[in-house]
Amino acid sequence: MADPSSYRPKPGQIPDSPGVYKFRDEHRRVIYVGKAKSLRQRLSSYFQDLSGLHTRTRTMVTTAASVEWTVVSTEVEALQLEYSWIKEFDPRFNVKYRDDKSYPSLAVTLNEEFPRVQVMRGPKRKGVRYFGPYAHAWAIRETVDLMLRVFPVRTCSAGVFKRSAQIGRPCLLGYIGKCSAPCVGRVTPEEHRELAEEFCDFMAGRTGTYLRRLEQQMRDAADTMEYEKAARLRDDIEALRRAMEKNAVVLADATDADLIAVAEDELEAAVQIFHVRGGRVRGQRGWVTDKVEAVSTAGLVEHALQQLYGEESGEGVPREVLVPALPDPVEPIAQWLAGHRGSNVSLRIPQRGDKKDLMATVERNAQQALVLHKTKRASDLTTRSRALEEITKALELDSAPLRIECFDISHLQGDDVVASMVVFEDGLARKSEYRRFQIKGRVGDAQIWHGAGQDDVRSMHEVIARRFRRYVLEKQKTGEWDEEAGGEVDADAPPGGPVDPETGRPRRFAYPPQLVVVDGGQPQVAAARRALDELGIDDVAVCGLAKRLEEVWLPNEDDPVVLPRSSEGLYLLQRIRDEAHRFAITYQRSKRSKSMRAGPLDTVPGLGESRRQALLKHFGSLKRLRAATIDQICEVPGIGRKTAETVAAALAGAAPAAPAVNTATGEIIEDEAASAVSSSERGREG
Repeated sequence: MADPSSYRPKPGQIPDSPGVYKFRDEHRRVIYVGKAKSLRQRLSSYFQDLSGLHTRTRTMVTTAASVEWTVVSTEVEALQLEYSWIKEFDPRFNVKYRDDKSYPSLAVTLNEEFPRVQVMRGPKRKGVRYFGPYAHAWAIRETVDLMLRVFPVRTCSAGVFKRSAQIGRPCLLGYIGKCSAPCVGRVTPEEHRELAEEFCDFMAGRTGTYLRRLEQQMRDAADTMEYEKAARLRDDIEALRRAMEKNAVVLADATDADLIAVAEDELEAAVQIFHVRGGRVRGQRGWVTDKVEAVSTAGLVEHALQQLYGEESGEGVPREVLVPALPDPVEPIAQWLAGHRGSNVSLRIPQRGDKKDLMATVERNAQQALVLHKTKRASDLTTRSRALEEITKALELDSAPLRIECFDISHLQGDDVVASMVVFEDGLARKSEYRRFQIKGRVGDAQIWHGAGQDDVRSMHEVIARRFRRYVLEKQKTGEWDEEAGGEVDADAPPGGPVDPETGRPRRFAYPPQLVVVDGGQPQVAAARRALDELGIDDVAVCGLAKRLEEVWLPNEDDPVVLPRSSEGLYLLQRIRDEAHRFAITYQRSKRSKSMRAGPLDTVPGLGESRRQALLKHFGSLKRLRAATIDQICEVPGIGRKTAETVAAALAGAAPAAPAVNTATGEIIEDEAASAVSSSERGREG
């Protein structure tokens, strides 16, 4: 724990102007970013008597080891720089909203030749028009199904679209009139794009024009006694009205607004947003956060606005934003929003009428979201703190393990051996720090391992040694590594420590954990401890979690530590261990699938996918390619003589494929027959 007076700036050193400041810890990692109208007044408030500070602010200033600042000319620039730094450095003491679920949106891919309507999640893509987000994907599909009667836009995947174009027949939706079938040329690309744009206009709230036009067409068809056409138009109008009913009118017809409500307690806050377009609620989303800094409701609103509109532009920012409390001062954030939209944005608190009533509904949703979040055990700040305290006590650690790394080994009967490293900070997964390892199987003192049963133990020793060797190298670059403890210091190594001086980002493996958890019992724990001892690292605790009885093993102990089944500490260790196992299994399966698909041509240097396909297409089979001369291989377009010689040498050194066998008769199939069978199988797969 640092004394804030040890890094307090000298009197008069801090400028009395707008700016953004960063607190860094002893490893030079940014732990807090803030902005201020007056840097001198704001920073001075952090260096008063610790007893007068908010609990979380006191924790932050005692964790920090230095403070630095950047002066800007306006408060709007300070707001923009603060947002950029929070996004870049991900400081642990800043308010960070987490989506309580991945909300789906209705997307129209206007960046494609034939735009497609589909459900999308995740980050927004350039050239795609989004509507929502919605609470449920099925709500989007119901709406789209109703609207396809009137706007028969493509909804199929790229594979289905390409297949229909090849065979000259549309899919089922094309036959029942819910797709205009551009795949077979029923409409031109221009006509299909016009349909997609009309679909977007209707979803954006411009509904009256289309309904009036369809009603007029229905009356005209009835007047000319085209009763079947009139009946179809009548059904189309009814479908559109049912789609509109799914989003009830809540505000005046032309209202485009986002309503933001906040529910909070001493430890956490929940934010709910309703997106109103054309007077109708077109989407809803929610966020939750731990209040790791002393922040007011107005401050929570400001952080929410930054996260909500930081990546938006144009119509992504509505004309009106209604909030429960205005940031102080309000002008910079209003100018920032206007800059993203390209025109003025009204930021205000609703005082009366329908907007105030709707805000009350949003506030009720925020309260319910906070209550629901409180029931989620893994995300509860109090529960996480209790879990870390229990682990500290059970393992007799000097301090709470704020950073825990867990390692797991995965393989299939000794093949494709891989390892995973997952990282939990403050009891929460930090996926950006996850790492994967391919086990090389080379360990310095290999004679200490006995028998094939020790493969997992040897692999664990290797991965722990590799991870912490990287940490030692980073420490050597700063000259902080003790020569007697870990070896010689590289005097010529560049400075920078755990933070890259060029990018400002943390170096890989630069931060040590307080606790290493391995998946296994005594042997794995002993291997991990030995790897750390070989590197001279004695300030990192090690434990293992055995699956059978969920026992916690410590180095050099004959008996395990048994935590109660109801222990929050045991639950956290289990969750970390299971996450490491999942991450390792996923990596091992991907490696196995790649190795199963690999062939002799995959190992030829300089031979890409296109030229491999050209060779197989030209010769028809790998066996015929192996029998071809270099001159014959040179006849393939794109294959030069040097490449042909490399291919011939690679195939000559590779083992020939087993002969094809007719499974019905047991006969060996000759070359021509095998080629025909291979071609027919490829045709069926295509």
